[in-house]
Amino acid sequence: MAVDRVRWGILATGGIAAAFTADLVDMADAEVVAVASRTDASAKAFAERFGIPKAYGDWASLAEDADVDIVYVATPHSAHRAAAGMCLEAGRHVLCEKAFTLNSGEAEELVALARRHDRFLMEAMWMYCNPVIRRLKALVDDGVIGDVRTVQADFGLAGPFPPSHRLRDPAQGGGALLDLGVYPVSFAQLLLGEPSDISARAVLSDEGVDLQTGALLSWESGALASVHCSIHGGTPVAASVTGSKGRIDIPDGFFFADRFVLHRDGREPEEFTAEPTHGPRNSLRHEAAEVMRALRAGETESPLVPLDGTLAVMRTLDTIRDRIGVRYPSEAQ
Repeated sequence: MAVDRVRWGILATGGIAAAFTADLVDMADAEVVAVASRTDASAKAFAERFGIPKAYGDWASLAEDADVDIVYVATPHSAHRAAAGMCLEAGRHVLCEKAFTLNSGEAEELVALARRHDRFLMEAMWMYCNPVIRRLKALVDDGVIGDVRTVQADFGLAGPFPPSHRLRDPAQGGGALLDLGVYPVSFAQLLLGEPSDISARAVLSDEGVDLQTGALLSWESGALASVHCSIHGGTPVAASVTGSKGRIDIPDGFFFADRFVLHRDGREPEEFTAEPTHGPRNSLRHEAAEVMRALRAGETESPLVPLDGTLAVMRTLDTIRDRIGVRYPSEAQ
């Protein structure tokens, strides 16, 4: 159903939920009408902080609230299947944080639910909605650097994170890959699609999650992607795409890029930068705007973040985890 002013519900009250809500409340065509958490106290504190009229101490009440057009699911990814599924079953549209789910099986279940109920569903891969990344992809698709030969991308945090931290907890889908590695993998697949072969190595924690993972993705075209993620070593968080006629470098913060440099054979380097109207580089409003555009158009998925692409990324993450020997407690043995 097409909508005018989109009414949002926020499911979870952590840091990413706060960042997204802060952007939403500044958008004239968005209205945050409800928030839910596992406790009344957390929901009420969040509601007071952002001036949200309804606060629920359980997820089901938000899912059943007919005044909510779309729910933003911002729980840890171990709870995405349950939270997003509940909302889709209740008839809500859903924007779900990344990693989309723990594994591709759960992702397929959510996509099937959305399609069965004719509801909008999108992974919150804000990188794909970033205007600078969209410009980069357009240049690559137009053949400006020729045929893509290699992609390199990394995302590492220095840490250290104690064993009690969510990132070290297998029950919450901890480890570097699902929290951070999803970005380098998604960047590579944005440009090249799903790889035909995958190899990977990792350093695992005592709890059995990956502290550091490196993977080599390959395609039948001959293209290769080297991706790396870490929660015990800070990295440049840089990316580059090399083609037969040139190269594009994102020197830092590739997943929320505000600039890149195009190198073409026989030409001076060209720098492309974000427009002032794009807002701060960490703005989540481009993602929100795309969701609301799609809802008004009556679309059930976004062409910028298509569900088939999300499923393909989840399959790659599954394969990498299989290669490095990481399995979560909720997964069948």
